[in-house]
Amino acid sequence: QVTCVEVVEAYVERVREVNPLINALVKDRFEEALQEARQVDKLLSEGPDNDCLEEKFPLLGVPITVKEAFSLHGMPNTSGLVSRRNVIATSDAPVVSRLKQAGAIPLGVTNCSELCMWFESSNKVYGRTNNPYDLQRIAGGSSGGEGSVLAAACSVIGVGSDIGGSIRMPAFFNGVFGHKPTTGVVPNDGQFPIAQGLRTSLLCTGPMCRYAEDLEPMLRVMAGSGVNKLKLDEKVSLGKIKFHCMDHDGGSIFVSPVDKEILQAQKKVVEHLKGELGVQVQPVAIHKMKYSFQIWSAMMSSKDSDGQEAQLFTDLLGDHGKPVWPLWELMKWLVGMSSHTLPAIALGLTEKLMKLNPAGNAKLVSMAKSLQEEMEALLGPDGVLLYPSHPTVAPRHHSPICTPFNFAYTAIFNVLGLPVTQCPLGLSSEGVPLGIQLVAASYNDHLTLAVARYLEKAFGGWVLPGQV
Repeated sequence: QVTCVEVVEAYVERVREVNPLINALVKDRFEEALQEARQVDKLLSEGPDNDCLEEKFPLLGVPITVKEAFSLHGMPNTSGLVSRRNVIATSDAPVVSRLKQAGAIPLGVTNCSELCMWFESSNKVYGRTNNPYDLQRIAGGSSGGEGSVLAAACSVIGVGSDIGGSIRMPAFFNGVFGHKPTTGVVPNDGQFPIAQGLRTSLLCTGPMCRYAEDLEPMLRVMAGSGVNKLKLDEKVSLGKIKFHCMDHDGGSIFVSPVDKEILQAQKKVVEHLKGELGVQVQPVAIHKMKYSFQIWSAMMSSKDSDGQEAQLFTDLLGDHGKPVWPLWELMKWLVGMSSHTLPAIALGLTEKLMKLNPAGNAKLVSMAKSLQEEMEALLGPDGVLLYPSHPTVAPRHHSPICTPFNFAYTAIFNVLGLPVTQCPLGLSSEGVPLGIQLVAASYNDHLTLAVARYLEKAFGGWVLPGQV
């Protein structure tokens, strides 16, 4: 009904209209995208067999965006680090290459937090990304530009990565869908910084989009042959899923209590599943979830089975130059002289403190293992857990500094390696998105994706910002 050029032009126009407000797309490739769109139209006009094209190019002509931490040929790849300001990618990350080969057309790259390690996407290279539902609120991080650009209808689907919730938090704050796949299925190569040591088992690359039905085709392409580990061709009978729900982490001293409206939204989901599907939803209290932040921190600083240390964050900040001294950077920051953000400096300081308690860390690593066994046993082959995506709705700019550990609600599932889909559930009384995490046992991504599609129909899914 429309040409690919018309589709790409519509998205380019939309970006030009709203990006000055949200600052989500930080570098565009509009000319190249339009050229690629013309090639798609040429292919379609010549191709007698569109079914064959659909199989070969499942995402033919679909505009996409990519988190700036990933290599996209010809685009910057700084991860918000001032010292990398002139770094331009000379190749594509494997997931980007797979999406392009499937026919997708990248419009450009989106903002992230400095070194992808904070849940507000703001840095000294590109500035701050805003939430399209309320410009005074954060878009989340580290894939915050991606969450914002999708919510503002500037892109169809996008590439995110997640080591502590960096896909799911921005998806939640911006009212879109995000999926953290089972660990080890989608390749993480081609992004900066790349995880080392035990962190490789925490980092996941995954799809973000406005519509639940787009998660699965995108995941298939991104996973390549790894998709065989998943059960995406299995038909899911929602009535046969064993649902569990947990309202909060059990009251961690580090984390804010869960907002009343988030709890109410989760309760509505439970009531809907019971009423419409006739299923039982079993409330559970998993005691170790209370230590989510401590477990994640211990895992982030632990050696892997080969004894390889995780790369120090202060070394990453230096990026092969001089290591950064966090206390000195803090002094410089106080007088406006540091080229780093306050969260990055604070993380460098926290990392030094974590090194002071090896015995405590070892205990937490063993707690992670037993929690993983407990969770896999609870969920089994047909279980889905409902759990808050974050204790609060999208906070106002800068305020995460006062609640720096709230990301524990997403981070714990990186430690456990489980597939999780963040699903939007309409807007709060303040007009900002609500949502929920859907969690399944390893390699059961098909269950959370099916429940997300169901809840989208039941609760409306993505809401265009500015509609209310």
